[in-house]
Amino acid sequence: MFFVLKNIGYLCENNSYTFFCMKKTICGAMALLMGFVGAGAETVSSPDGNVVLDFTLTQTGEPQYAITYKGKDVIKPSRLGLKLKSGGDLTDGFTIAGVDTLTVDETWKPVWGEESQIRNHYKEMAVKLKQPSTKREMDVRFRVFDDGVGFRYEFPMQKKLSYFTVTDEVTEFAMPGDLTAWWIPGDNDTQEYEYTRSRLSKISKHYDSTVNPTYVWQGKTGPNDVQTALMLKTDDGLYVNLHEAALVDYPVMHLRLNPETLTFTSLLAPDAVGDKAHMQSDCTTPWRTVIVSDDARDILASRITLNLNEPCAIEDVSWIKPCKYVGVWWEMINRMSKWSYTNDMPNIHLDRVDYTKTKPHGKHGATNENVKRYIDFAAKYGFDAVLVEGWNIGWEDWSGKEKDEVFDFITPYPDFDLPMLRDYAKEKGVKLIMHHETSSSVRNYERRMDEAYKFMKDNGYDAVKSGYVGNIIPAGSNHYSQWTNNHYLHAIKKAADYKIMVNAHEAVRPTGLCRTWPNLIGNESARGSEYHAFGGTTPGHTAILPFTRLIGGPMDYTPGLFENDISKYNPKNKSWVNTTLANQLSLYVTMSSPLQMAADVPETYEKFIDAFQFIKDVALDWDESYYLEAEPMEYVTTARKAKGEERWFVGGTNGMEPRTATVDFSFLPKGKKFKAVIYRDGKDAHYKTNPQSYVIEEKTITSKTKLKIAEAASGGFAITITPA
Repeated sequence: MFFVLKNIGYLCENNSYTFFCMKKTICGAMALLMGFVGAGAETVSSPDGNVVLDFTLTQTGEPQYAITYKGKDVIKPSRLGLKLKSGGDLTDGFTIAGVDTLTVDETWKPVWGEESQIRNHYKEMAVKLKQPSTKREMDVRFRVFDDGVGFRYEFPMQKKLSYFTVTDEVTEFAMPGDLTAWWIPGDNDTQEYEYTRSRLSKISKHYDSTVNPTYVWQGKTGPNDVQTALMLKTDDGLYVNLHEAALVDYPVMHLRLNPETLTFTSLLAPDAVGDKAHMQSDCTTPWRTVIVSDDARDILASRITLNLNEPCAIEDVSWIKPCKYVGVWWEMINRMSKWSYTNDMPNIHLDRVDYTKTKPHGKHGATNENVKRYIDFAAKYGFDAVLVEGWNIGWEDWSGKEKDEVFDFITPYPDFDLPMLRDYAKEKGVKLIMHHETSSSVRNYERRMDEAYKFMKDNGYDAVKSGYVGNIIPAGSNHYSQWTNNHYLHAIKKAADYKIMVNAHEAVRPTGLCRTWPNLIGNESARGSEYHAFGGTTPGHTAILPFTRLIGGPMDYTPGLFENDISKYNPKNKSWVNTTLANQLSLYVTMSSPLQMAADVPETYEKFIDAFQFIKDVALDWDESYYLEAEPMEYVTTARKAKGEERWFVGGTNGMEPRTATVDFSFLPKGKKFKAVIYRDGKDAHYKTNPQSYVIEEKTITSKTKLKIAEAASGGFAITITPA
């Protein structure tokens, strides 16, 4: 028997947004299925029967699980459990005390996202384990969806396991063969790597050549360690994605491969003394996720990560609004201008600064005149906001000896008249976005956070981009430990108290927490556009990110770079943007985010104003999404319907090899004609030799139309669709 839950929904009206509150009612009787004491086996399958999860206890009481999809091995028998600092490990000696099962089929409405409603349909099996020798209890809860599995450890309140320290998690993912993997190296401080495609057995061979030359801090791990979300493919065509969901009060999980057995083992980011997690029952770990399908498009369409997170924790969400912005950023990245006001102040300390006695270097980006230029541009073309970085004191020595106290987040440089610019932007109908670079001094940011957020609200800022560049302070910690992850969530919760939206850079990778805290409207947590100014990024990078980084939530990738030759901005910088202009347009659809930047400088957009029209038009929030074509690192073609509107947008992002995309418009309403404005690569386009070659054309289409569109190397296309 199954305990069946179905949802009864009621709408809660808010000024500009409506969200769906879940209310569950029991439809049927609950069945407690008791397992026999000792070794045992339990099975639960997905609602459609394609995904099967088998749980077993070995003769020594060691918990194991295995997953199949349509009869094919996805995860071979793999160990479960945790190692503890004291009191013995939770890895064996277990008996099954009981098994609870239920089925859930509900629908919920996100505040923003790739769909206006999401179905959460799964079968659950909670295996209750007891360790007779210690009288301790541990439950393993499995949720099996049509497109994969989520599972986690749960520790009910108990006398024999109250406070405990996890030193290792032994969760395994035993692969069914030498799969193809798209991976980045294990690192406890950054995800800003290009992806490598290789066989599992070749990961260690490629490892040294992939280690990030720009951001090698203190968190590098070993040559067989990789980060999630990890994308894999079997030789017989199964696509498998390994990740985690609802990362709360726990360290990040990397994966360590045993190249002989082709088995991954969970590798938790340590704290300053080498411990992994400090826990107190009643508590749970994050979910470990396995997404699987024989169609790559299903990986992109999966909502397992979001569904495993808790419902929205914010009652009034009317202030959370998607945002399209420009900013004083790209010119700083390519060194046209600087974050700092002066070069004259080494080893500064906040209580000793007197900027009236310093000489500005003349290249400061966040000046009154320059910021007004961006505000005027945003107002002219209908953008919501302008992000200004380098506005506050401290940039001269932010990485120096006094780093712990460099930034106070409320004191502007002498050439940044905050009240004047605030009022000027308001008159133009534009918001300013705050920038908080913490220099990874978590302690300093937390003690100044209330003051900084209050300062924002007093001056009309309702969104902040936070940054965590460099080694974490206090020394010895890293970016992905339990303690630091708790800080990132604390910042989001505190921001919600002030009705502030957060775009966190260099923070922990997303694991679907934007469902619970939708004021988290963006993250970086991957190699973004800025690397085009640091030597370039290999074609195909943006065709793998939807399969990896975006599995956990949207990215502030900062697309829209129209000028490829960075030396035209800074003669000393010979870097190159390794995409075509049409490829840059496609990213606004294939890499969906409620926070999208037009990252290039205003003068460049004025040169390509016809292509810029797509960035002006493209929506940020969606009713429906359709994944038309996909292969990791090679190509992604996605169509989306704007929320509450009869407008559709299609993006095609291509990797290294030229190809012809087939766009099937059967997602459109039947019996109607539509106008399609197509922005595509020119016949002679190539990301190196002719990246700015593009064609804009109009066609009349219907739901029966299929178009062939040529994509250049690292090229692509974008389409706007409206009723004819």
